[in-house]
Formats: sequence, structure tokens, C-alpha cells
Amino acid sequence: MAETTADQADAPKKETSLTTVVAASAAGTAFEWYDFFVFGSLIQVISRTFFSGLPETAGYIAALAMFGAGFLFRPLGALIFGRIGDRAGRKGAFMATVLMMGGATFAIGLLPSYAQAGIIAPILLVLMRIIQGIALGGEYGGAAIYVAEHAPPGARGRSTSWVQTSAAIGLFGALTVILLTRTVVGHTSGPEAFDEWGWRIPFLVSAGLLGISVWMRLKLSESPAFAKMKEEGSHSKAPFKEAFGTWPNLKLVLIALAAIMFAQGAVWYTAFFYVQTFMERFLKVPAETINLLMLSATAASAPLYVFFGWLSDKLGRKAVMLFGMTLMLVAYFPAFHMLSQTLNPALAEAEARTPVVVVADPADCSLQFDPVGKAQFVTSCDIAKSTLANAGVSYATETGPAGVPAQVRIGNNIINSVDASGQPAEMTKALKASVERQIKQGLANARYPEKADPARMNLWGAFGVLLVFVVAATALYGPIAACLVELFPTRIRYTALSLPYHIGTGWVGGFVPFTAFAIVTAVGGYLFGPLVPVRLHPDQRAHLPLPAAGDQGPTAGHLVGL
Repeated sequence: MAETTADQADAPKKETSLTTVVAASAAGTAFEWYDFFVFGSLIQVISRTFFSGLPETAGYIAALAMFGAGFLFRPLGALIFGRIGDRAGRKGAFMATVLMMGGATFAIGLLPSYAQAGIIAPILLVLMRIIQGIALGGEYGGAAIYVAEHAPPGARGRSTSWVQTSAAIGLFGALTVILLTRTVVGHTSGPEAFDEWGWRIPFLVSAGLLGISVWMRLKLSESPAFAKMKEEGSHSKAPFKEAFGTWPNLKLVLIALAAIMFAQGAVWYTAFFYVQTFMERFLKVPAETINLLMLSATAASAPLYVFFGWLSDKLGRKAVMLFGMTLMLVAYFPAFHMLSQTLNPALAEAEARTPVVVVADPADCSLQFDPVGKAQFVTSCDIAKSTLANAGVSYATETGPAGVPAQVRIGNNIINSVDASGQPAEMTKALKASVERQIKQGLANARYPEKADPARMNLWGAFGVLLVFVVAATALYGPIAACLVELFPTRIRYTALSLPYHIGTGWVGGFVPFTAFAIVTAVGGYLFGPLVPVRLHPDQRAHLPLPAAGDQGPTAGHLVGL
């Protein structure tokens, strides 16, 4: 309770106004999110540029895995910069993170392609993604804590929600720059120019944003709560040991991870990233339309973070966050189905009218994805399923006779697949191409669309679906910063807050697109993708006592009974 009192007592003595603190913290965090989201929004181009040596599906999933790789290293960044922040100060830690993120993002825009440098290109890309992940792992905790330790206790939810809004600003900025670049480059140099070199521009733009962020953060002074602890010599000398080596604090870390961050990772990254993969890969919606829809949804999300942060100051963090979790859980399956109906009704009609079935010996089938791109999908079942997966077509699977090559049944049309196992590379390529041509012709005869028809799209209906996702995601994410800050003691909160946050958002959220796509390719139905986030909502979460409005930390009584 003494640490909480220090927080409150020192708030009025801050040298920097709360408005400046919020603006500088949110702007820097928005810049880092911009860097991270540019990569996620250009997955298709990244796969073709850096993984052109792999088959189409393997290259696409390798790019998704690369997106997840940045998240994989976020907990490491949380530990590195959490320790720095708890020992040396909040300001210095998140000044370093913004420099790392900016440098790595700018470098991606200069990397050679696979065609230019071979295997060196994806290796360098991996390195840049690791640096980005480490930087972002140290950024969020510092920004959230810095704002919270300046804010009046009764307004922490509203004040820290601006840090949450920075994610929307970063995503909005990334999508805007990509859309403008795609439009300008397309008009001046042709539609292929963006994929060839125009994609680099959004990464290079980050240099200017970096300069603005550094300038704003140089104007900040140290957090008053940390400055007080430093002056008194009461700051933590061993934050790892205190945060994770004592059961009371470790228990808080585990509660934050399981009760809050698993849900946040699944909900937020499904709402803003997997949905893009779903629309582009399976519904065949043009990239420009997806960008416009996501820009609109992201713009709508910005004020909602602040609204739900403010609401959590009035009603309590727990009630608002549980609302977001429950809404998303109920909405997942019907919402993705409605997206299919609104954006590509011809596909939904074709699947209802002429279902596709793969009849195969189960022993002949393997998983239809390979993150490292070394597996060869050359059995008759694999060739049939990979062709359908690449076409974005759902299919059922029936058990066929042992040892008999797989068949693809499109209504009454039966197409025999072939087994290319053990064949030379050229022969394998020719056999696969022959089967692919027959399957694609069968799909065309059954009036399966190659892409979504813009004339039949109900964009307002699709936006309404995305808005449901946005409300759920912002209700959960808006109050999280205040909730986590209030959960941990001041002396270790940078370390203790950052690790569960980045495990939840990094390992759960970052790999949602990759894992969901893997399930789709393995099972055969693109509506199975939402199975991943649904399974990440434990029922017990409703019974976990989270901080209520105005609670100032674990000593305030909200953890009684655990």
C-alpha cells in the first residue's frame, strides 16, 4: 500500500503535463505499431519477394510464420527492457525501443529479394523481425506505465487508453500509407510495380516517423513515481527475482497471463489481422477493398478504446473486459460466415450448390502446410488438397480404398489425382500442373468464382461485421493497460507487466493467422480458422477477480480469496 501511496502523492509533482506525457507516449507507440503492422499487412508481397524459392502455399505460410517470429521474441524484449525500466528508469528504456524498431523497419525496405540474394534475403528478414519483436516487447510496458504513473488514480483507465489507441493509429497509418503507395505507384508505373519495388516505400517512410517520435520523447522527464523510488533508494535491485521468484508476485503474473492476455491476444489479432488473411486468401477480395474496409474499421476503433477505458473507470475493469471477451466468443462463427455471404456470395452459393469432396486413403494424406518449406506434397491426396486450398475452396474428405489414388468430386464431376512420389522434379511439376488444370476447370464449370465480384459485394454489411469485432476488441483492450498497472507493485511493474502481456499478445495473438491458416489447409474448410481463438477463452475467466475502478494495486483487496 505504501508504494501505491507514493504513486498518488507524487502525481501532482510531475514536471511534464499529462497531455504531453500521453501525446509523446502514444505517438511513439503508434510509430512502433506502424512498423510492425506494415509487415503484417504486406504478407502476400513479402511471401512472393522473400520466399519465391518455395511453392506458393509453403511460401505464404513461411511469410505468416515470419510475421509470428517478430511476436516470438517480444517476451525477450519484455525481460530486457523491463529490467532496465525497473532498475534505471522508464524513459530511457522506451527511448531505446523506438530507435531499435525504427532502424529495423527502415532496413527491411532496403533488403534484397530472394531472386537477388538467395537464402541471405530471408535470413536478413528474420533478423530484422527479431529486432522489431524485441523492441516492441520493451515498448508497450514502458509507455503504459509511464502514462499511468502520471495520471490521477481515478482516471487511469481513460489516460492509459490513449496508449491502446496508438495501436489503431499505427494500423491506420500503415494501411493508409500502403493504400496511397499502391495507388500512386500503380498509376505511374503499372499495377505490377508495387509488388516489384513499391512495397518498400511504406517501410522507408518510417525514417521520418522515427525522427518525430524521438523528438517528442526527448521532451519527457522521468516518471514521478520512479524518480521518488530512485531518490529514496527503494527501487528494485533484482526485478526478475522479485517478479518471478516470489509466489505472491508470480501468482499475479500467471493471473494476468491466463485471465487477461490469452484472451486479448486471440481477440485483437483475430479482429485486425486474421480477418485480413481470411478475406484475401479465402474470399478472394481485392487488396484495395480489404485496405478500405480495415481502414474504416480501424478508424472506428480509435475513439472506442478511450470510451471503454473511461467506462472502466466508472464500472470497473473486469465488467468491461468480460463484455469484450463474451461478445467476441459469441460472434466468431456467425460473423465469419456473414463475411463470406457479404463479400463473396458467389462462392457461398457455389459451395451450397456444388460441394467439393476429396475421396482419399487417409494414409495418403498429410498436413497441407510446411513452415520451413522443405516438405514435398506429392501424393495424390496432397496434390488434390493443396490445389483446393490454394483456390480458397472448402472441401469435405471421405475415406477411400487403401492404395487407390485420390479423387476430387465436384458435384457429379470426378477428377482423378495422381501420385508423383519418387518422380523427377520436372515430371512431378508436370503431373501436379495437369491435376491442377483439371480441378480448376471443374471448379470453373461448377461456377466457383476465381475472385470476389465487386458488383455483388455488400461493403456496408461487411463493415457491420467488422464493427462487431472492433467493439469486442476495444472493450477488452481499452482497459488492459490500467488493469495491468494496478495489478503489480510499482517497483517491479515494468518487468512483471511486460512479460505476460507479450506472451499473450505475442505467442497467442501473433500466431493466430499462422495457426488458423494451418487448420484451414489441414481440415479443408476456411470457416474452421476461427476455431483457434474460440478455444483460447477459458470459462473460468469469469470467476477471476480483476481490479475494479479505482483499485490501485494488489493491496487494494481485489485479490482476496485467491
